[in-house]
Amino acid sequence: MNNDSLNSLFASRAMRVAATASVIFLAVFLLAQTISVMKNTDRASNPATDVITVSGEGQATLSPDIARVSFSVQNTAETVAAAQEATTKQANAAIEFVKGQDVAEKDIKTLAYTVTPQYSYPNPCPPGTLCPAYRTPKITGYQVSETVEAKIRDLDKVGAVLAGLGKLEVQNISGPAFALDDATAGYDAARADAIKNAKAKAAKLADELGVSLGKIVNFNETSGNYPGPMMYGLGGAMETKATASPNVPAGENTYSASVSITYEIR
Repeated sequence: MNNDSLNSLFASRAMRVAATASVIFLAVFLLAQTISVMKNTDRASNPATDVITVSGEGQATLSPDIARVSFSVQNTAETVAAAQEATTKQANAAIEFVKGQDVAEKDIKTLAYTVTPQYSYPNPCPPGTLCPAYRTPKITGYQVSETVEAKIRDLDKVGAVLAGLGKLEVQNISGPAFALDDATAGYDAARADAIKNAKAKAAKLADELGVSLGKIVNFNETSGNYPGPMMYGLGGAMETKATASPNVPAGENTYSASVSITYEIR
């Protein structure tokens, strides 16, 4: 057998060996993957039965850093344009006053703007006369109303804002609603307290049962806050004559959270 034939034979054998090795490697890989999938499927369809579930409650009390105050102005006139002009003039004056109390323009927004027809209805029919089944009401004018909300960051100025708006004879003032501008810190602190309490309860329960805690297999959370905002209102002629700034303490906001944790036990 010449050298070329030998080289060809060796090359052919090497290729067969390599192909066989590749097939074996692929088969082992697929077998391992199949076993892994079967294990995961078994875990999913047969969750751990040796578990305990505990719940925890948590609270966090924080001081508010903003106060929201809303006010409305409304005017009635024979035409929409006239009512709009009067309302815009009064609303702009109130907004400029609020800005003068160091409230940034970005913290002032319009919540609602409405135009409502005003109607008059025919007088009742005199006794003994036949009245038509339907009497068309007559439009006598239009009422334009604008509601504005201001976010006050300097809480020491809340009373002055309320008193000043009253002097401007706006028709309605609501607030202040004290809150955290970013409530995330309150919720996070309440949740951390709830988790701490749940873990302590789980450790105590495991000790009483004579078992050891394993990994966490489930977690649920609910949260909320109870700011209890103070409300203040002004409206009408008598109240708008007030000159003294009202005392409006901010108090504190309480945030709460409830968690449920499920542990494997062994």
